[in-house]
Amino acid sequence: QVQLVESGGGLVQAGSSLRLSCAASGRTFSMYRMGWFRQAPGKEREFVSAITWSTGITYYADYVKGRFTISRDNAENTVYLQMNSLKPEDTAVYYCAAGLAVLPPTRASAYDSWGQGTHVTVSS
Repeated sequence: QVQLVESGGGLVQAGSSLRLSCAASGRTFSMYRMGWFRQAPGKEREFVSAITWSTGITYYADYVKGRFTISRDNAENTVYLQMNSLKPEDTAVYYCAAGLAVLPPTRASAYDSWGQGTHVTVSS
């Protein structure tokens, strides 16, 4: 099992930036893919971005492509989500997830470890 702790959320104005962090521990990650999902009030959890730990290959949802960047720090076992040009519709709880890199990265079912989430609120 992988333990994940997110941080970096907050309240910002539209057009601002935030960087979310996800510190991972408990297992070696060479076979893992790390993902970010979000869930807005009254909506289902949706895929945001993912990165395969060993190769660095990244994936993005269309609604964040060009604004968000996912990256990893192998030495710190940490995954980051740099969020630029934030919009009110980006308001959600953001979750970090980890799973073996064998299933499509956009599916929540591809991940078996989840963090507690960090709140991001973007005001207009």
